Amino acid sequence: MRNLHVKVLAFVLVAIGLSLCYYKVTRLGLPLFPTEQADVWTVEARIEFKPKRDTPIKARLFIPRDPAGYTVVDENFVSSNYGLTTEDDGVSRSAQWAVRKATGYQVLYYRLHLARNPSTAQAEKPIPPPNLSTPEYPELLRSEVKAVIDEARSKSADTLSFCRALLLRLNAPTPDANVSILQQDTQTQEEWVARIVDILAGADIKARMIQILHLVDGAKHASLIPWIEVYANNEWQPINPQTAEPGIPKDTIIWHVGKDMVLDINGGRFPKVEYSVTRHAQEMTLIAEQRARQMGSKIMEFSLFSLPVQTQNVYRVLLLTPVGAFLIVFMRNVVGFKTFGTFMPILIALAFRETKLIWGIVLFSLVVGLGLAIRFYLEYLKLLLVPRLASVLTIVILLMAVVSLLTHKLGIDRGVSVALFPMVILTMTVERMSLVWEEAGPLEALQQGFGSLLVAALAFAIMSDGVLRHMVFVFPELLLIVLAANLLLGRYTGYRLTELWRFRSALRQE
Repeated sequence: MRNLHVKVLAFVLVAIGLSLCYYKVTRLGLPLFPTEQADVWTVEARIEFKPKRDTPIKARLFIPRDPAGYTVVDENFVSSNYGLTTEDDGVSRSAQWAVRKATGYQVLYYRLHLARNPSTAQAEKPIPPPNLSTPEYPELLRSEVKAVIDEARSKSADTLSFCRALLLRLNAPTPDANVSILQQDTQTQEEWVARIVDILAGADIKARMIQILHLVDGAKHASLIPWIEVYANNEWQPINPQTAEPGIPKDTIIWHVGKDMVLDINGGRFPKVEYSVTRHAQEMTLIAEQRARQMGSKIMEFSLFSLPVQTQNVYRVLLLTPVGAFLIVFMRNVVGFKTFGTFMPILIALAFRETKLIWGIVLFSLVVGLGLAIRFYLEYLKLLLVPRLASVLTIVILLMAVVSLLTHKLGIDRGVSVALFPMVILTMTVERMSLVWEEAGPLEALQQGFGSLLVAALAFAIMSDGVLRHMVFVFPELLLIVLAANLLLGRYTGYRLTELWRFRSALRQE
């Protein structure tokens, strides 16, 4: 029963750890590896106009509102001496600049930084518009509108097929007389798409015009492209107004929804807006933080990234300690290595992070060897336990200081880092090693000392891995898996690997 309880508990811990990690990777986009980066698109809208004399200026620019498939990493408004406000009506979003007086050509900027969402889930669609009333067509267009609607209806079975049939008819290479009349007075693509939306409204189909921007790296004078969205199957579905193909092109965002002009200037002349696009790489962790805020996820708010940077650096080291402890559990219980205690190799391994491995082993062996020799001398003085430990501690600190001074004079900078060794651990190591030496002999003492150094070196190698440091900090829930492994090893009662070698002759005979 106890084994079953431990196994179930370990399974629950592993499931929780993997589930949280999976959510962070798939939904928030947190990277599994520290070198992972994501493409970030920077879109800049440049507004230019000439103000009228002695007239207040109001400039309104429609800007993207939660572009589907992308995360808004950051956005900036560059407008010297202008007041700035933003409005959001649930469908469209706009930025409004205002100033009492301005002279000379005016230039305003809006910059948007976007990153693609890792999740394939679609964003929530807006509420459909109310029932649309049939627009009042000019008398010359009524019969033509009715004719193209009737023909498209006869060749379709539902809303989408009707729209496709209608668009193919309106964009035929050789338009007939009805289509030619409908194309009159439509000088721009925006005007033509607006007329198509009116024609669809005449067929009692909810449709609207949208403006899309194609993200092309290096584009300097890009412009918005008018598109159509049709409400069908309880969602807005974009359609190419020229080819009737569903969807929007890849690497494209919806900039504005509606027939209103994207840029409107009151108190200014010759308005113009141009779009520039560039792409660069950025760390995925920063992007994931912004994505979590947009999604309203509380995980990032309670993550280690919310701590001060100084505290984060502390936990980048502390979170590696359970991994080192698991290594010691494995080496002692499964392999059969002998060490001085459990935490001493871990702390020595952490000290190796500053001294590096080779110098750390040399300095550790030097201090412990000198301390052990002096500890044998103290044994002849017949001191009590506590005064003896205090004396060994004093001697260890003096030895650390002497080693640092000598190596510094010799021009060996690594020797100065001997002070990073935990002095209490060194003191207890000297005391423990001397006791083992007296009770079990020098061979056993040297075996445990060598085992401690070997395990510390292995722990240092594992804890120095950049991928592991990244994963335990970004996904600390993975330590639950380490905990589950410790629980399972805690019930291990089989042979150690060293025991298999020790009893090899008996096993061979059996």
